[in-house]
Amino acid sequence: MKMPVPDSGVIARRREIVEALRAIVPGEGVIVDENELRAYECDGLTAYRQLPMVAVLPSTVEQVSQVLKACKAMGVKVVPRGAGTSLSGGALPLADGVLLGMGKFKRILDIDYANRCVTVQPGVTNLGISNAVAHEGFYYAPDPSSQIACTIGGNIAENSGGVHCLKYGLTTNNVLGLEMVLIDGTILRLGGKHLDAGGYDLMGIVTGSEGLLGVVTEVTVRILKKPATARAVLLGFPSSEQGGDCVAAIIAAGIIPGGMEMMDRPAIHAAEAFVHAGYPLDVEALLIVELDGPAAEVDHLIDRVEAIARDKGACYARVSKSEEERLAFWAGRKAAFPAVGRISPDYYCMDGTIPRKALPLVLQRMQEMSDRCGLRVANVFHAGDGNLHPLILYDANKPGELEAAEEFGNNILRLCVEVGGVLTGEHGVGVEKRDLMTDQFDEADLRQQQRLKCAFDPDGLLNPGKVFPTLHRCAELGRLHVHQGELRFPDIPRF
Repeated sequence: MKMPVPDSGVIARRREIVEALRAIVPGEGVIVDENELRAYECDGLTAYRQLPMVAVLPSTVEQVSQVLKACKAMGVKVVPRGAGTSLSGGALPLADGVLLGMGKFKRILDIDYANRCVTVQPGVTNLGISNAVAHEGFYYAPDPSSQIACTIGGNIAENSGGVHCLKYGLTTNNVLGLEMVLIDGTILRLGGKHLDAGGYDLMGIVTGSEGLLGVVTEVTVRILKKPATARAVLLGFPSSEQGGDCVAAIIAAGIIPGGMEMMDRPAIHAAEAFVHAGYPLDVEALLIVELDGPAAEVDHLIDRVEAIARDKGACYARVSKSEEERLAFWAGRKAAFPAVGRISPDYYCMDGTIPRKALPLVLQRMQEMSDRCGLRVANVFHAGDGNLHPLILYDANKPGELEAAEEFGNNILRLCVEVGGVLTGEHGVGVEKRDLMTDQFDEADLRQQQRLKCAFDPDGLLNPGKVFPTLHRCAELGRLHVHQGELRFPDIPRF
């Protein structure tokens, strides 16, 4: 995964750039020492590391604006960074770029129960929002597994989901307003506390834009009242394919669970050994299905789900009897990634999304790939919306295993596209999937997406090297087409 060749001219001006940044962010807000920069050399995709040329940690919106304006004037690239939990290399620094850390923006600015929304700075953690409103019976619905650490600004960048996104939506479905700063220092406000904004859906464009369009400095999110009742049921199956069939059957029956997650045998055993959630160890696949709402409705839906599961060959069923037991079921799922880290020196976490009906086929094909390449895979995923998170187990100390894991992962993502899915559900494209974008999009698609980036960032200074396998110059994308020496519609005035 190659990054843009560093600009030696920019690196030669490092002292000048550092002085300009220190004039904006005084004191310890500009980091230049090599040892101190090590903290920023990678994100959650730890296989790839690169020291930034310099890191700057602003504490006000005005400082962010001035930093971006100065970088544009000096022709210096900028990589925005939140908590650094990205699993796609979205915050991987550049040797000739400024790393813009937003960690100081961690205040909750406003809690408005009447309008059911909270306004926060981007450095507030995902779980921090729910904790701030829990005493009034509210919560923030999107809940990535990294919610204890990941920040709302990063959730915006990657359009994060979580175990409850099936019923309550991804980040984009729960954001009401944004404040963001463009590369020229312009401060924009999009949306607000109202449910709908007129004009183009710019918030929809910014959410999931991976730091390529601007830097988010404030977010207003929707909060929900906790459901009257929530119960979870564990369903075990003799095969992953049967578990996949059950997922499709539940949705086809018109039942939309609050969450529906699936784990295969390696993930089940790792999570149980780590958390002791009470998972069965004699099944090949485990579904966690949560139903929420009025108590009578939940009881009725649990009976229906259990009946569907038995029809699809379930060999184990257990319904939570208390809130503590329900949370224990989810604790194992939430801890699945670190749990798998205990059984393998390294693992490569993938992220692709497929149509639910393709689950049995894709799980079977992944196992065949695993057998061919000789690397184990543990499956943990949001089954309800088809968002897969295969964990490919490897040892980076063994020559060739990282490359084999990457190729295995690439083949999984190509399979997702082949069956009608997409390359990413919530982790983003970043560096990891950048060179696979041509498997999903043709040249016309990619050019049109890049034209949108050019409207926000004409010089291509924001997070370059991410998302697009080949980034065209904005002037090239906007050029006029000449055919046989003539322009189309030559009578139209051009300026």
